[in-house]
Amino acid sequence: MEKPRKTTISLIKCDVGSLAGHHVVPKPLLEVAENALRKAQAEGLINSYYVFNAGDDLELLMVHEKGESNPQIHQLAWDTFQKAAQKALSLKLYGAGQDLLKTAFSGNIRGLGPGVAEMEIEERGSDPIVVFAADKTSGGAFNFLLFSIFADPMNTAGLVIDPNMIGGFKFEVLDVFESKKVLLKCPEEMHELLALIGSPERYVISRVWRARDNLICAVSSITRLSLIAGKYVGKDDPVLIVRAQHGLPAVGEILVPFLHTYFVEGWMRGSHWAPIMPVSLKHSKCTVFDGPPRIVALGFQVGNGKIASDDEGKPLISDLFDDPAFDLARREALEYASILRRMGEFEPARLSPEKMEYTTLPEVLRKLKDRFKPV
Repeated sequence: MEKPRKTTISLIKCDVGSLAGHHVVPKPLLEVAENALRKAQAEGLINSYYVFNAGDDLELLMVHEKGESNPQIHQLAWDTFQKAAQKALSLKLYGAGQDLLKTAFSGNIRGLGPGVAEMEIEERGSDPIVVFAADKTSGGAFNFLLFSIFADPMNTAGLVIDPNMIGGFKFEVLDVFESKKVLLKCPEEMHELLALIGSPERYVISRVWRARDNLICAVSSITRLSLIAGKYVGKDDPVLIVRAQHGLPAVGEILVPFLHTYFVEGWMRGSHWAPIMPVSLKHSKCTVFDGPPRIVALGFQVGNGKIASDDEGKPLISDLFDDPAFDLARREALEYASILRRMGEFEPARLSPEKMEYTTLPEVLRKLKDRFKPV
């Protein structure tokens, strides 16, 4: 019997520079990445790829057979981001190389600034994949989404009526402050899970497995830039890979949480609560108050070690949020954003003091420290 084919999906992102502030990756930088990955495919390092942007983040989607955390794949991403950052510097773009926090590459891009989500799978008869990429928010922005998809029966009908899903799912939750992790199974430990992930600035869902057979279902990036750099250098802008169908949530169940918007931390200077807005690739630009935070979703099929493609070899990618079905969420996002901006720099529009410790506010307050007197 032939062994199932193992294929790796790598989604690696980096803020390498933006046109006119922090809002979009300009075409010359996308072309640098396109050229680098096209060459890597021709040389057989990767089997297929797709280059896109989420706001001002350059996103590299690569499918290959080298496994997770492969030094060659991570070197390819690192070199590509370096080349794009150099192009950004030559154009004097804003924030050139912003996420490239460390200079020495030692075989793994994790911990150097760019965000990484990787998933090695044994290919099924059909493997639909959805990838999400967000801008102007943090890794915890996916907590609500992943809970809805894999634990909430009011969102995902399959948790009730699909015999392959009724046993539930297991969630790996990271404490990003203490560098610890815990595994929780739903539905049995749903309340414990909510007790943690309801604080998305600290507890972040990193992986999800189907409980009955440990089939990997979802992987998110968990980079905390402020903890790497020791100061605020921009938001984490997470990415996420989700498998769909055949005993897993349907694509429609994966997307239905975005029938409405929900609130995430980030937005302007990483210091505010904001509604997240699902948008098409052409609308993936963060403008109003550097936002609202945007999220894109791409759907594709993985088969025979690569992204399914057309007769000319171009990957078949569906821009899932390019659909009027998400107009309600977009309208809500604008309405809620307007309400929050009326609050100005008053909580709850601005993050709490504990969260603001990881922004630039402490630098502003430091000069007042010696002026406080006992009451």
